Amino acid sequence: MKMTVKKGDNVVVIAGKDKGKTGKVQEVFPEDNRVLVEGINIVTKHKKARNQQEKSGIIKKNAPIDASNVMVVCPSCGKATRIHHKVIDGKKVRVCKCGVSLDKEYVKATKKENKKSTKAETPVKAVKETKEAAKAEKKTAPKTTKTAPAEKKVETKTAEKKSATTKASAVKKESTEKAEKTQKSTKQVSKKA
Repeated sequence: MKMTVKKGDNVVVIAGKDKGKTGKVQEVFPEDNRVLVEGINIVTKHKKARNQQEKSGIIKKNAPIDASNVMVVCPSCGKATRIHHKVIDGKKVRVCKCGVSLDKEYVKATKKENKKSTKAETPVKAVKETKEAAKAEKKTAPKTTKTAPAEKKVETKTAEKKSATTKASAVKKESTEKAEKTQKSTKQVSKKA
C-alpha cells in the first residue's frame, strides 16, 4: 500500500490516547499501514532474565500506530495538513496546502512555482482585497465610535489604580523612615546611658 507519511516527517497524533502530541516518524510499515513515532504509544514490556548475566525488568518502548491516526506537520506554516500531490520535474511530490513541498529535495522548486502563480493572480486579488477592505472599514467605523467611551473608562480606572498604588508606596516610605528615626534615637539614648 502506498503511504503518504514517510520516515523523518514530523507528525501530530489526531486520535487515540496520545491525541495532540507531536513526534518524528522513526519507521514506516506500509504492509500494515502503520508508523512508529518517537515518544508516541509507549508500551511496557516485562522481560524475564534467560540466564544469570541478563537482567529482568520492565522495559518501556514505542509501539506502531495506524497511519490514519497521524497528520503531517508542515515545516513552513507549522500546521497539521492533509497531503496534496503535485508533479514537479516529472516527479510526484507531496505538497502542503500552503504550497510548500513536504519533500526536502523539492522545497525550492515549489517556492518558485508559488511565486510565479501569485504574480499572475495579484492584479485580480488586489482589486478584490481593496473592495473587501472598503466594506470592512464601513462596517467597523460605527463600532469604533461606540467603543471609545468604554476605552476612556478603562483609562480612568487604570489612572486611579496607579495613583492609589503611588499613595500606598508613599505611606510605606514614610512609615519606614519613622521607624528608622526611632531606632536611631533609641540607639543614641542607650549610648548616653
